[in-house]
Amino acid sequence: MKRRLALTLGLGAAVAASLQVRAQTPPRIVSVGSALTEIVYALGAENLLVGVDTTSQFPAAAQALPQVGYMRALSAEGVLSLKPTLVIATTAAGPATTLDQLRATGVEVLVLSDHYDYDSVIAKIATVGRVTGKQAEADAMIAYGRADMAELAKRLAAASGKPRVLFLLSMGGGAPQAAGRDTAADGIIRLAGGTNAIESYAGYRPLTPEAVIASRADFVLVTRQTVQAMGGIDAILNQPALRQTPAGRAGKLLQFDTLLLLGFGPRTPQAAQELAVALHPDLARAP
Repeated sequence: MKRRLALTLGLGAAVAASLQVRAQTPPRIVSVGSALTEIVYALGAENLLVGVDTTSQFPAAAQALPQVGYMRALSAEGVLSLKPTLVIATTAAGPATTLDQLRATGVEVLVLSDHYDYDSVIAKIATVGRVTGKQAEADAMIAYGRADMAELAKRLAAASGKPRVLFLLSMGGGAPQAAGRDTAADGIIRLAGGTNAIESYAGYRPLTPEAVIASRADFVLVTRQTVQAMGGIDAILNQPALRQTPAGRAGKLLQFDTLLLLGFGPRTPQAAQELAVALHPDLARAP
């Protein structure tokens, strides 16, 4: 009986020791999604990263890490070659079969909801802080972000009107796509105190000239990458349909870095503030 008890106690101690070692072993993380990678770096946990996806372009140091491909077209083999213990991704990542294959090998796969509002950003920061052991840093980042967004909302409450904004995205040399509902562009426009000029559909679609005119856009919003792809600002504004909008007649085109504007990561308060000032010039002069 004593031998059996001793053996049981010994096994229990071994299991406990094993669990303690696992708990103390830093995770090997593959980050899938630019926002998540930005958060990892902003929290100072980049030493835990063993790989990222191709959308993870900021900060520049992330580009030096091994890449596992485009976030929507992951392969299990490519991810597993980096021997991760944890994959963090958003709901935009896939395909689902690849994520299931990763789970089947014992890799933890954590998929975070990615809605285009600031509550989603907060949830991502909190979760990444937890899995990287940077809860205190995450709490501080959330507190600063909330304060910035609250201050912006207070200033926007005094703004006159909500200008109509037409967001155009160049798509691989084809016709530019306009952002409708349920897009990152729609989300950041709303956070900055604007109105999306396209509300008749969700996602991105090419617009007919008639639809461009009907948008009655006060501003055209694009990324810097789109400006380059479409041949410059004048090439965009000189399109016949755009010239018949208030934005085209006044030459009101705004350009931002893609990941800053659409990332919905730790820099979203900065993006919202900068866009808000561009849409509401009076905010720049407000105390």
